[in-house]
Amino acid sequence: MKPKILLRVAAALMLLHTIGHTMGALGSGMPDNPRVGAVLTGMRTEHFDFMGRSATLAQFFDGYGIILIFVLLFVSVQLWMLGGRPVKRMLIGMGLFLSVMAVCEYIYFFPMAAVFTLLAAVCVWLALARSGGESIEKGL
Repeated sequence: MKPKILLRVAAALMLLHTIGHTMGALGSGMPDNPRVGAVLTGMRTEHFDFMGRSATLAQFFDGYGIILIFVLLFVSVQLWMLGGRPVKRMLIGMGLFLSVMAVCEYIYFFPMAAVFTLLAAVCVWLALARSGGESIEKGL
């Protein structure tokens, strides 16, 4: 498979990851487990001063989720653009980023998120390997 196709597949995988994360981050309500619900209520109601403003842990949690939506979307767009004209140094950086992200997702979140990211990372590494000795900067 050509590097361009592999990078476009990686972009599609990360876009699916973005959609799934967005649905989870923006669509979460109260859980069925009352203990978890009590923790979430505490996160939403207990305020503390942080850098001159009143904040809750829920605001941080929600903010990180929203920021990650934009990061995932940015990664998807970058992978798509790299498919048009791949640059070796960018592929190495993106491959490392996605590999580390997949490990973190597996450890701290859940396997399904990690699978999408790991598959995207594999596509990036394969695109880099398939470029061979040719000048990848000229586009493939």
